[in-house]
Amino acid sequence: MIFRAAALALGMAAGLWPAAAAYAQEDAVAQIKGMLGQWELATAGRDRTCVVTLKNEAAPPGMKLDLEKGCAEALPFTGSIASWTVKGLDIVRFQDAKGEPVLDVTEVENGILEGVRSGEGVYILQGLAAARALSKSTDQMIGDWAMVRGNGNPICGLTLTNNEADHNPENFQVFLKPKCDSVVSRFAPVMWRLERGEMLLISSRGEVWRFGADDHAQWRRIPDSADPFIMVRQ
Repeated sequence: MIFRAAALALGMAAGLWPAAAAYAQEDAVAQIKGMLGQWELATAGRDRTCVVTLKNEAAPPGMKLDLEKGCAEALPFTGSIASWTVKGLDIVRFQDAKGEPVLDVTEVENGILEGVRSGEGVYILQGLAAARALSKSTDQMIGDWAMVRGNGNPICGLTLTNNEADHNPENFQVFLKPKCDSVVSRFAPVMWRLERGEMLLISSRGEVWRFGADDHAQWRRIPDSADPFIMVRQ
C-alpha cells in the first residue's frame, strides 16, 4: 500500500493526475470488493464479539452493512454505526449517519484488521470463517502434549486444559508433568492461548513462548532455531 501511495504521489508530481486518479479509484474498488462478506468484530481478547456483514450497496454517506442481533449489547459503540467505507489506500471506516468515524481499522496481517477506540482499547476485524476456525481449534488443542527438541528427545510433558485462567476467557490453564528439563521448569508456564494462528505459553511473570504450526501437525517455537522446541500431541 505504501508503494501505491508513492506511485500516486509521483503521478501527481509528474502532471499525470487523471491516470493517477484512475489508478487510485481502481485500487479502492478492489479494496471494497475484498471486504465484502461476513466479518467478526471483537475485542482484542475475543471475549465480546459481533458479526458484521459488509455489502456493496449505497447507504449514504457510505455503504450498507448488517449487524447481527446483540451487537449493541456486546459492543455498545456499534449502535452508532450506520455505514462503512474505505479511506485512502489502507483504512476501512465504520461511520455514523453523519459520516463521522466510529472506528477505523487497518490491516496488520493478512485478513486481520485492527483499530483503537480512545479509552476502550483495541478492536479486531477478522473474516468470520477464520475467526470461528480459530475458536474451534482451541478445543482441539486440549489434552496431553510433549515438548521435544529437534532430535526428538522429550524435555517436558504438558497438559493443556480448557479451564479459564487469569480471569480471561481466552486464557486457559496449563500444567507441567514431573521431570521437566530445567529450561522449561524455570519458564514455568501457567496458562496458554491461541492468538492469530500461534499458540502462546505464558508464565506467571508474563513471559511468553510462541509456537507456530508446521506441516506435520506439530508446533515449533518461534523464532525457529537449529535446536528447536517442538510441541507434539500425545
